[in-house]
Amino acid sequence: MIGVDAGGGDRLALAVLTQYRMATTEQTHRVIAPEVRIEQTRRRLARLRDEGLVDRITLPQAGRTRVWFPTPYGVHLASEWPEMRGHRPSRTVSDPTAVRLKAGHTLTVTETALAFLQDARRHGELCQPLDWIPEVHHPIGSGEAVIPDALLYYRRGPADGGNSSMLRAFVEVDRATMGPERLAAKLTAYERLHRYVPVVPGTPANHPGTGG
Repeated sequence: MIGVDAGGGDRLALAVLTQYRMATTEQTHRVIAPEVRIEQTRRRLARLRDEGLVDRITLPQAGRTRVWFPTPYGVHLASEWPEMRGHRPSRTVSDPTAVRLKAGHTLTVTETALAFLQDARRHGELCQPLDWIPEVHHPIGSGEAVIPDALLYYRRGPADGGNSSMLRAFVEVDRATMGPERLAAKLTAYERLHRYVPVVPGTPANHPGTGG
């Protein structure tokens, strides 16, 4: 095997922005390369922008914070990679107006991802940047679905695998913008998902173990 990882950091940065939808410069740095100076991440993002893979907007109300997101070309390229297979980014992920309007919630979700990533690093446990997958569609029958803010994969225990356990969790980030009735309906939908058993095509509806 040839020991070459040319562009590995650029690849991770683009994959993270595609999967997370958006992130500030500081958030991107803390996700992909917290062990180096932030100037290196700034240069990396600027290079990806020059190559047409990412773009940015500036939020004046947040101290002129720069928010980065993938371009259509960046999404197309990243979606071909094995580590991104099966992950469907939002159709508006590359639209600057959509990024601006969704920034409050989405950046809070990204900050929540960082809480898990940084805690895993502190405890020597395993939670990689791409183990945080926003807005995964989970059908619950009758044409309905649950779409959590994120799906998290986390391995608790030593990173070498000894006495470790694999965890998976839905994460909802509440910014007190949802009324009690909608919140109750969402919790009910999760309870339906817990009980839901997909019907296998060709299986009789009254067959044991189906959702009929």
